[in-house]
Amino acid sequence: MSTTPTINWSEDGSDRSDQPTRSARWHSESAMPPPRRVVAADDRMKAATAYQLACEGRALLWQGDFHNARQLLRAMGRRIDRKSNPTRPDATPTESFHLHRRARGHRARVLGRLLVLLEDDHSLSLRRAPDVRRACTEAYGPPRGERAVSLTELLGVVGAHQWRERGVEVPALGAGSGAGDRIHPHYGVFSPVRGEYIDLAAQAPLPANPRTAFDLGTGTGVLAAVLARRGLSHVVATDISPRALACARENADRLGLADRIEVTGPALYPEGRADLVVCNPPWLPARPTSTVEQGVYDPDGTMLHGFLHGLAAHLNPGGEGWLVLSDLPEHLGLRTREALLTAITTAGLRVTGRLDTSPRHPRARDTTDPLHRARAAEVTSLWRLMPD
Repeated sequence: MSTTPTINWSEDGSDRSDQPTRSARWHSESAMPPPRRVVAADDRMKAATAYQLACEGRALLWQGDFHNARQLLRAMGRRIDRKSNPTRPDATPTESFHLHRRARGHRARVLGRLLVLLEDDHSLSLRRAPDVRRACTEAYGPPRGERAVSLTELLGVVGAHQWRERGVEVPALGAGSGAGDRIHPHYGVFSPVRGEYIDLAAQAPLPANPRTAFDLGTGTGVLAAVLARRGLSHVVATDISPRALACARENADRLGLADRIEVTGPALYPEGRADLVVCNPPWLPARPTSTVEQGVYDPDGTMLHGFLHGLAAHLNPGGEGWLVLSDLPEHLGLRTREALLTAITTAGLRVTGRLDTSPRHPRARDTTDPLHRARAAEVTSLWRLMPD
């Protein structure tokens, strides 16, 4: 029988086992285990001390000023960055990728040891703390008592709430106006901030007289919305994530497309066949370390291969599949072009066309990025596939 994970701490700032302690439920979206040793911390704690304690494995439950906690977090981050050297001059692209991931993981673990306590209504009892109740309810659901979370996670929750409120403008949804409409991502659902892959789906030639489409792994529902705006009368959008399903339904409603878009899951393929099947799987064949990373990392290319091997059985005669994929894994040595083409052939498919585009995001131009060379060479493609 499983028990709810908790943390324990002493109000006197020590982690001695003989002192009276308090406890609270522990929550981590990245499935980090609860820290074994927790000390109370406030505005008197210096960044050097906080950094040393966090590196030793102690978690710091913050009880001081909220803005001072954010400043402490930034100061700890600068210390990590100064001591971190995630690249080597002689490293291969694959080694650079794994070194970069390891450095980011270490940074996340250390910074994740600065904790805050959410009260039983999701509020923060800290000086100058913002009202985070709505953001936490969106991410975590209704309050169920006190819970301790890392400050980095809470800041992510607040940032996601702001994205959800503002939305992301998608020019491809402008229906000819040029202004575009907005997609509102939920917490834990990958935001469509990279518009080049959306533009590919908006520009690719459609099969003859298409009426139905499947959007596999829909996320925010942005590609389903693009297809509906292009004239598809029935688009079935699937996802395995409950958060993504709720997000896609809400966006379909906001855009006035609920009568054309059916959101269903959890599954990769829905029942039946379609004239067009679109899939934009996570691009990197590696293991995600958090909920949000599930939109980027696909362990062993599971979703990619699931799409390919199920495509022929879910297409109407004359239909085609669109695979939207970056070649960044090829530049990083995580997958070869030959392996991708072999997977397509093995699934009984043939390539009938391909549209390419280059990245427009700032990281492709950031020469300080350890993976800059690979990012600068990246090409995102829409592969048009049909049964062989």
